[in-house]
Amino acid sequence: MRAISQRTFGGPEVLEAVELPVPEPGPTEVLVRVRAAGVNPVDAKTRAGGRFLGEPPFVLGWDVSGVVERVGFGVTLYRPGDEVFGMPLFPRQAGTHAEYVVAPSRHFAPKPAALDHEHAGALPLVGLTAWQSLVETADVREGQRVLVHAAAGGVGHVAVQIAKARGAHVIGTASAAKHDFVRALGADEVVDHTEVDFAEHVRDVDVAFDTVGGDTGVRSLPTVRDGGIVVTILGDTHQALAEAAGDRVRTAAVLCEPDRLGLLALADLADRGLLRTELAAVVPLAEAARAHELMGSGRTRGKIVLVP
Repeated sequence: MRAISQRTFGGPEVLEAVELPVPEPGPTEVLVRVRAAGVNPVDAKTRAGGRFLGEPPFVLGWDVSGVVERVGFGVTLYRPGDEVFGMPLFPRQAGTHAEYVVAPSRHFAPKPAALDHEHAGALPLVGLTAWQSLVETADVREGQRVLVHAAAGGVGHVAVQIAKARGAHVIGTASAAKHDFVRALGADEVVDHTEVDFAEHVRDVDVAFDTVGGDTGVRSLPTVRDGGIVVTILGDTHQALAEAAGDRVRTAAVLCEPDRLGLLALADLADRGLLRTELAAVVPLAEAARAHELMGSGRTRGKIVLVP
């Protein structure tokens, strides 16, 4: 099978197409023919410096939407021909940037009927990150005020929709060019973070969701009411955030994990018309380096996916 691998750390240019054996599903595993695989910032960080996978060679990719090809012993959820999507094995190597992937069957869920493979393949990692952060960690509820940073980005644009589906009043930060897009997602207010200090314009939120890192979490503290929470997905900033928050505001750092129930919840929202994924680009698998270059430009809206 064709896969995208690398022999050394570096920029997008280190990515290369290689031929690997088609993996065999073991007990409780399924072999999935990849129809689309999302590209995420964690892929770029791993490509450049190792992150979770140690030394190369390895195959990047955790998002996937595709078709079950074979099932291992003990699998009862799926049969060959079933359409599934998932985020298998994260943060261990899954290798979805390939023509096939093998993983435990319960790391997948049936593909949302409302989404094609490209849009479904863009959803799992950003969707589970937002779901586990806003629903399972922050317990966003109807009537609460939620601040979503980088609301037009991969995680952010899904987070806006999940918070709205939960009945929250959503405030998003985005550059002026992306305001119409963020409002179309359901945001009630949009703040141009390039022109104004969001910390001076936003107050009394119950949840602030930091998808940016740096000092964004700490700067969000004045926007949060007493007893509220700041959730960050950038673990290296959490200690400083927790220290600055003290006892007034709760904090949490989330690293998403494979979650069949979360995938089912995301699929339900998609099938009810409450959640969609925005595609910045659909790129052939063989041009993975170009996909990484596009993602690194910082000018994309939504997600980039690879298609074999």
